[in-house]
Amino acid sequence: MFTGIIEELGTVGTMNRRPDSIRLTVLADKVLGGTNIGDSIAVNGVCLTVTDMSESFFSADVMHETMRRSSLKDIRSGSAVNLERAVQMGGRMGGHIVSGHIDGTGTVSRIVRDGIAQFIYIKTPPELIPYIVEKGSIAIDGISLTVAEVGGTEFSVSVIPHTMGNTTLPNRPVGACVNLETDIIGKYVRRFTEPYGGKKNTLTLSTLLENGF
Repeated sequence: MFTGIIEELGTVGTMNRRPDSIRLTVLADKVLGGTNIGDSIAVNGVCLTVTDMSESFFSADVMHETMRRSSLKDIRSGSAVNLERAVQMGGRMGGHIVSGHIDGTGTVSRIVRDGIAQFIYIKTPPELIPYIVEKGSIAIDGISLTVAEVGGTEFSVSVIPHTMGNTTLPNRPVGACVNLETDIIGKYVRRFTEPYGGKKNTLTLSTLLENGF
């Protein structure tokens, strides 16, 4: 599990393509501290398992399906990537619960400056829109962000200078592909309430409380 608070920007070193996977090597520093082979590191929001490491890099095997279904398909040697180690129990939950299993990809459709911040608009697959709510949380390329607006086929987030300066967002111009992971709590709530779809007055507060909500 992750929090969506990016710890550092890494740099893609090599991408060794194999018949069944791609061996991805990422140059890093901070995230290597306390990391062992077999641990998880989120790369642009995708949970990967460390298979090899040294004092200056780690390697992970990425399935071809993962490459095709995520923004990792666009990275190259030299690309900057967002990195975060799995959260430790007892640590600060600075962002929100992020699983590292992306739901799909979106496309940057607009970037609008608003004072010191920037509104970034993301065109989103229609099947993900029901899980995105105003003032809720969403992970974009592994970055925990708060949804500003939702409408039609896109949503927006307001990004402060600190986030812009410490993540890959400045490298995501209009038209760029980004990984999206919606709030896992919202997904569970929607799944739980699906049997009540189309029925009136069947889902009550007491029902939710009885089932742990």
